[in-house]
Amino acid sequence: MKILFAAAEAAPYIKIGGLGDVAYALPKELAAKGEEVAVVLPLYKSIKEKYVTEMEFLFDFSVPLAWRQVYAGVFRQKCGEVTYYFIDNEYYFFRDSVYGHYDDGERYAYFSKAVLEMLQHIDFMPDVIHANDWQCALIPLFLKHFYRQIPAYGSLKTMFTIHNIEYQGQAPFSFAGEVLGISESQLADVAYDGCLNFMFSAICLADKVTTVSQSYAEELKTPYYGKEMSSVLSGVSYKFCGITNGIDADLFNPQKDVHLFHKYSIKAMGGKKISKRKLREQLGLEQDEEAPIVAMISRLVGHKGLDLVQYVCHEMMERRMQLVVLGTGDAEYENLFRGLAAQYPGRVSANICFNSELASKIYAGADLFLMPSKSEPCGLSQMIAMRYGTIPIVRETGGLKDTVWPINPETGEGRGFTFKSYNAHDMLDAVDRALYFYYEKKPELKKVIRNNMETDFSWQNAAMQYLAIYQSM
Repeated sequence: MKILFAAAEAAPYIKIGGLGDVAYALPKELAAKGEEVAVVLPLYKSIKEKYVTEMEFLFDFSVPLAWRQVYAGVFRQKCGEVTYYFIDNEYYFFRDSVYGHYDDGERYAYFSKAVLEMLQHIDFMPDVIHANDWQCALIPLFLKHFYRQIPAYGSLKTMFTIHNIEYQGQAPFSFAGEVLGISESQLADVAYDGCLNFMFSAICLADKVTTVSQSYAEELKTPYYGKEMSSVLSGVSYKFCGITNGIDADLFNPQKDVHLFHKYSIKAMGGKKISKRKLREQLGLEQDEEAPIVAMISRLVGHKGLDLVQYVCHEMMERRMQLVVLGTGDAEYENLFRGLAAQYPGRVSANICFNSELASKIYAGADLFLMPSKSEPCGLSQMIAMRYGTIPIVRETGGLKDTVWPINPETGEGRGFTFKSYNAHDMLDAVDRALYFYYEKKPELKKVIRNNMETDFSWQNAAMQYLAIYQSM
């Protein structure tokens, strides 16, 4: 089967969030199973400056975008068993940042149209285009109205995956004629709730719609999580499902991770103790050998549950624990953790940056991992933490609910400590249960750590589920 992934980001070339991990790991796993897989990305400035000399330039062509013809160049590079195609247009993509521009709608409308136009010029006509998030959500629309009548596109199927419902791609009605080039009679395929909505269009027109965990799929059908899109998703239940993401088991492996102070395994856990001691030294924490390190590696934004931490942070610090935070985001939360580090020197470390090497060291050196998310489509951090023998504390939402099962403190069964309601003191109660377990239940603690590290969080199971859906189409 031939599968083309269309995404706004994919490792190893560009990664801003979880989409970048998924759009790298899932194609890699499918290719390992013998499928013919390619990924198409915009040729951003950062990619062009670093990789273009290693790429093969194939050709250029014009993309019809409403009333104008727009240049597109195509580059190609092989990464393992996966072929990557890159759409080059410096006006749209040669910029210092990937997202957040005034014309993002036009940039990704162009990209979606260019992906389909490109297929006429390369020797790869996929059976399925797997489009990801709002940036690629116009692919089913363009396929229906501009390409379906071309014989080579006649049997082409589309899957659309929602990675985060918060970002849907919205534009005024004038955008239809000025950029999309669709007529008033075709507006019904993209107009929703008083504007154009890219994600609405993909949900309605794609052959299959998925999201990144089973629980998130159910949550999105409710107004609290799915917001204005909940009724739309409820209406397409026949083609909508959730598949929980995996993680790259080779990349996130304490036996292989080159960034660790000391590698370790289930059978030789001494390296985790060394990692904890060295992490304390690097971050200037007190050398309290008994105190657990509670870690947070996260974007510092509201839906990550940081208002809960803000509300009870001083109560948390009354406990015998140390807090390590890594991430960037809203100034309010960046300043919150800077302030805590200043108020509790030696007990709180605030690292307001993105640093993958430090992230590995924190996953390995921490004892507990806090993710109190208000919403979490899937989440990778909790799975990475468990892979490194660090026990998660999570709210029961989305992928956190699907991957972290509550621990029974008497038997040691389960994977982490959970709480249900979005309440700061319920979160604090979960922290207290985790601290009690850490201090008072050492045999059970070791059992949980061992079981978590042995759990298969790889992409193998998810890839098989995606492949079954592709085949069903």
